[in-house]
Amino acid sequence: MSNDSTTPSAAPLPIRTAHDGLALPAMGFGTYQVRGFAGAQAIASALENGYRLLDTAVNYENEGTVGKAIRMASVPRDDIIVTSKLPGRFHQYDKARICIEESLCRLGLDYLDLYLIHWPNPSQGLYVEAWQALVDAQRDRLIRHIGVSNFLPGHIDMLIRATAVTPSVNQIELHPYFQQTEQRRYDAAHGIISQAWSPLGRANQMLQDETIQRIAHKHGVTEVQTVLRWHLQIGDVSIPKSLHAQRQRENLSITGFELDEQDMHDIALMDNPEGRCKALDPHWHEEM
Repeated sequence: MSNDSTTPSAAPLPIRTAHDGLALPAMGFGTYQVRGFAGAQAIASALENGYRLLDTAVNYENEGTVGKAIRMASVPRDDIIVTSKLPGRFHQYDKARICIEESLCRLGLDYLDLYLIHWPNPSQGLYVEAWQALVDAQRDRLIRHIGVSNFLPGHIDMLIRATAVTPSVNQIELHPYFQQTEQRRYDAAHGIISQAWSPLGRANQMLQDETIQRIAHKHGVTEVQTVLRWHLQIGDVSIPKSLHAQRQRENLSITGFELDEQDMHDIALMDNPEGRCKALDPHWHEEM
């Protein structure tokens, strides 16, 4: 049974820093399937509750919603880190450039803090071309930092060899059922921040797992707080989503307790090489 208590946040969340100086809070706010006026209200609520990193994408079809939320909230624009992502259908250089500009138009912003290539789409073989478009958009100050999502080490090696520019971020599926140890090790060695999408396993059976429930009960916190605390301790940036103000605050309230060595060991045993939520493997998945 979930514990509905909210653990007070005893300290601010730590900051993760990339090789190029990009500084991200250890937790951001995911906006997948958060749309329309109600979605804008939820995102504005997240900003008012302390989130400063917002994650969207062209394929989420909600950049306008995110932009509206930024205008609704009382938080200054310069205090908000806004991320969007380039879809696979726009990997050609000219299409990528226009896509970036259209993202800015939909968001109603003069610049993006972070822009990612959403998937490598290796069968197309155009992700290096897309990366060059991001590099040039950064040079032209449309984007402050650039990165990738769902890229494997070999894909990132190709980008670095072709352009001598290393991504700031690699956003990957990452949760206790799929812990990505080798990918995280590669990212860290290159000064790349590992960012976790579906940090709660899309709130699937993982939150009903006996291990997670036992650890949550031990610390007097919720299962969600337990998993987000695990993310905090392994050093990534998690981007959970919640439409409800109280849960938004609970998600941020994870610095008032700490998972001990046994807790971390037990969660490590939950890892499964086949633990992806929807079998979206970057080796062959194509996102258009």
